[in-house]
Amino acid sequence: MRLTQPRIAPLADDQLDADQKEILAPMAATGRVLNIFRTLVHAPKAAKGFLAWGNYVLSRRNDLPAREREIVILRIGFLCKSGYEWTQHVAIGKRDGLKDDEIARIKAGPDAAGWSAADKALMQAADELHHDQFITNATWAALKAHFSDKQCMDVVFTAGQYTQVSMMLNSFGVQLDVGQTLDPDLKGF
Repeated sequence: MRLTQPRIAPLADDQLDADQKEILAPMAATGRVLNIFRTLVHAPKAAKGFLAWGNYVLSRRNDLPAREREIVILRIGFLCKSGYEWTQHVAIGKRDGLKDDEIARIKAGPDAAGWSAADKALMQAADELHHDQFITNATWAALKAHFSDKQCMDVVFTAGQYTQVSMMLNSFGVQLDVGQTLDPDLKGF
C-alpha cells in the first residue's frame, strides 16, 4: 500500500446524501459496500460513469473468459503496486479458476515458467500496456493466436480500466476493507 491513511475518507452511511445513497443502494442490497465505492461517491457523477464502464469490464459482455480477465487485472494491479486492487482480485481470481501457484507467478510476469502460450500473451500485453501504453506487433500476434478481435480489444479495455482503478486507489489512499490482509509483496510502496 502506498498510503497508510486515506486521503479521501470513505463515507459512512450517515454521511451519504440522496444521490450517493442511490448509487450505493444496489451494492448495499447484495452485501457490504466496499471502501472503493464509499470513496468514489464523493464525486457522484464520476462514480456513476465509472460504475457503468467497470460493470462492462467485469460482465459477460467482456468476451475474455473470467479467468483470463483476472490474469490481466491482477498483473496490472501488481505492476501498479495497488495493494487494494490486488487484494480484491486475488479472491475474485480464485473464484474464477486461478490457482494459488498461478497467482504467485503473476507477480513474476510473463517469463515465469509454467504459463500456457495464451496466458503468457495476456501478461505480456498487460506489461506492454503498463510500460508503453501499446501492444507490440509480436505480442498482438501472440494474442491473436488464441483470442478473437473482440477479446483482444477487451484485453486493452480491461488493462486500461484497472490502470485507472489502481491510480485512484493509490492516490486516494483507499484502505483495505475489514477482514482483508495485504500481500507482503505490496507492503511499503
